[in-house]
Amino acid sequence: MDFRRKLRELMNKLGYDLHRLPYPHVELHFWRPDDGSINFGDFLSPVIVDQCLRTHGFTMWDEAPCDARLLALGSILQSAFDGDVVWGSGLNLRSGIDDERFAKVTRLDIRALRGPRTQEVMRRRGIAVPDIFGDPALLLPSLFPRRFRRRSSRPWIFVPNLHDIKFLDQAAKNVVSPLGSWNRNIESILEADLVLSSSLHGLVVAEAYGIPARYVRLSETEGAFKYHDYYEGTGRFGIEFASSIVEGLEMGGVEPLQFDSKPLMNAFPVDLWRGKT
Repeated sequence: MDFRRKLRELMNKLGYDLHRLPYPHVELHFWRPDDGSINFGDFLSPVIVDQCLRTHGFTMWDEAPCDARLLALGSILQSAFDGDVVWGSGLNLRSGIDDERFAKVTRLDIRALRGPRTQEVMRRRGIAVPDIFGDPALLLPSLFPRRFRRRSSRPWIFVPNLHDIKFLDQAAKNVVSPLGSWNRNIESILEADLVLSSSLHGLVVAEAYGIPARYVRLSETEGAFKYHDYYEGTGRFGIEFASSIVEGLEMGGVEPLQFDSKPLMNAFPVDLWRGKT
């Protein structure tokens, strides 16, 4: 297990997938915990990309006109290599923006970013970035229109970031572990009248379905950059964070999400599978 953890840690650091297909294809890079478990927010990347492709008649496993690499969801932009395609990813400034390897990356095909803070960093480096923002998890209701339904049965839940799990009793009825399956976690979020979360995608999923949500900053392990990036990418600036679950309950959700999903959906890089027309 220690060997597997070290291998996964190296793969995450290098942004490399050992399970490559033996023909030209689009490799989707997304982050996975070093111990081989699944973090539901990051695992939404293959779920969402494959569902987008199916609306165009393709799948993630199709042979493509040529090899390509796509970063589509999560704070993984610092794992990019020259030539990568980016759709909705963002930076996590505590995860390697000053890394020597990433500092040399100058050629990215960016179709959309999570928010304007990531855009500003990329533009300062001379990389062209369109004014299209949004986390692809915001597309879940339109991609799965009959799959998930609101079932209000809990006044509130808390979805912790992986680093915050240790501060909580995972058996508590109001705690939803981010290590659960993507569909069960969405179902759990849709049971709540209020979602408190230190998991970014706990917030994104809740707001995608119109559930009031508030970021609760339980620790300093994660930088605040990615949360501001997400909020500002949906037109909300100066959002206040809660410092505890009790304070989060007192504050309630932030101002409602106002998001036009069409630009982000239209920016989906289906051409990587279809080829130039």
